[in-house]
Amino acid sequence: MRIGQPEPKRGNPRLLVTLIALSLVCVTVYFREGDSGVLHTARGAMIEVTAPIARLGTAMTSPFRAAGDWLEGLGASRERLETLESQNAELRARLAELEEARQENERLRALVDFAEERKLAKLGAQVIRRPVSIWEGVIQLDRGSRDGVEPGMPVIAAEGLVGQVAEVSPDSCTVRLITDQQSGVAAMIQSSRATGVLRGSVSGELTLDFVDRLTLPVAGDVVITSGLGGVYPSGIVVGDVTVVEDRRNELYPRVSVQSRINTARLEEVFILVGATVETGAGEIE
Repeated sequence: MRIGQPEPKRGNPRLLVTLIALSLVCVTVYFREGDSGVLHTARGAMIEVTAPIARLGTAMTSPFRAAGDWLEGLGASRERLETLESQNAELRARLAELEEARQENERLRALVDFAEERKLAKLGAQVIRRPVSIWEGVIQLDRGSRDGVEPGMPVIAAEGLVGQVAEVSPDSCTVRLITDQQSGVAAMIQSSRATGVLRGSVSGELTLDFVDRLTLPVAGDVVITSGLGGVYPSGIVVGDVTVVEDRRNELYPRVSVQSRINTARLEEVFILVGATVETGAGEIE
């Protein structure tokens, strides 16, 4: 036994039994008496007394409950916002796909119409490689010898003449653009029918050489293929005259031409498989 520590006080079991019995009696009486009984009346009076305190407590806790409801709603709103943002992203991606398909259909329709009007035997192809600089005058297509492509075949787009097949592998081919320095196209001015030879350059600029001074073109004249030499079919648009320089000390005027082909945006082309094939891409006999 420890010295100096008081023994713990023990509860009175008789008091506990008495309170339990009294509670049972009150509950029994409460349920047996009518609404006008003593216990019901006492309960109603207690409610009336404590009602202002309850209302005050409700008013005091209302802002906290409102804040809790707002935070709960905010969490739900954020979840819904994330869902809507995800759906919006999916819709934007789908819209971009549909717009890309629409633009591709428009390009292909224009290209097909262009070839159909001239009754040209054609083979559709996709551009799989573009020039990486202005000094490179070739592109690569996804058609090759397995598709019947041969060197010398002309290549066109809806805007006009692109170039001529230079090299062929089984599944692809290289096309020399008309702007390349090794390229040459028998061409003529559409309005005056004056003929000449369209040549490219290292910088990609086009010039129409050997044009007769008596039929001098003007800026804005359309240049088309003449069909001479049998390399390119006649009547294909090549470009537009931009500058004409007629110098007396030169035998022929200098005619600058702007191609209508935007190589940076070129995606689909036609290879004219029915055109006459000649050796030496870009050479005119």
